[in-house]
Amino acid sequence: MGDQHAARSVIEELLRQQSTTPKRTGLGRFFGVSPLGLDSVSWYLGAKGELAVGQILATLPPEWTAFHAVPIGKKGADIDHVVIGPGGLFTLNTKNHRGKGVWVAGTTLMISGHRVPHLRNAEHEADRVTRLLRERMPRLAAAQPVIALVDPKSLTIKKTPERVKVITAAGLRRWLLAQPLVFGAAELAEVAAIIDDPATWPTPVFPPTEQPLAAFRALDAEVRQAHARSTLWKLSGIGASAAAALMVVPPLLTVLINAYLGGVDTP
Repeated sequence: MGDQHAARSVIEELLRQQSTTPKRTGLGRFFGVSPLGLDSVSWYLGAKGELAVGQILATLPPEWTAFHAVPIGKKGADIDHVVIGPGGLFTLNTKNHRGKGVWVAGTTLMISGHRVPHLRNAEHEADRVTRLLRERMPRLAAAQPVIALVDPKSLTIKKTPERVKVITAAGLRRWLLAQPLVFGAAELAEVAAIIDDPATWPTPVFPPTEQPLAAFRALDAEVRQAHARSTLWKLSGIGASAAAALMVVPPLLTVLINAYLGGVDTP
């Protein structure tokens, strides 16, 4: 399991979605039409979020270990990240809510005013991981569920959830390192070995995709290029409108000024 890169499952699903998406026309490319299908956008954003959190987890000290895209269910569900370190065992559910307001109060989590089941899902994932690992290590401390928010516009916590830690990705590393000691070195090694063993987890539903990260990077480059082209065209449209206005306004001002002066006695 340790060989799996962050967002692997999400990227593989994104690529499956994209395989049925019609290719852009040359005109579409020229005007910056996104290569993503409508059903692919959420998978793309999810992949970007998980990769961002994966990069943060890669900076943890060597006594910490992060596992990514850990299969957890029979229908292809997975845990974004399972992290083990001196401060405990954590299941991380990454959410890319860039530019959106997040509001939390007890058992309620809302994104831009809409209630979502993130807290319940995070608890379920932690409980599932705890049960599976305790089959091999019965006295293992329970997993701590965490929701890592990627670049939200704001995070307001009116009442702290009882079990789930809700935190921005930017503050995740510092929070993990601040946790009190739970595992010694020997126990850490044992837990990490159990997590790393594929036999601990359900068999993935889909066969692995060959070099999914390389395919995602190529797609990501296309998406970013399309966005840049689209933005340029929008700016060009604004510029063209402004230029047209500048061409119209001076003659209009001249007419108005002449009309005004024509009605005023001058020396």
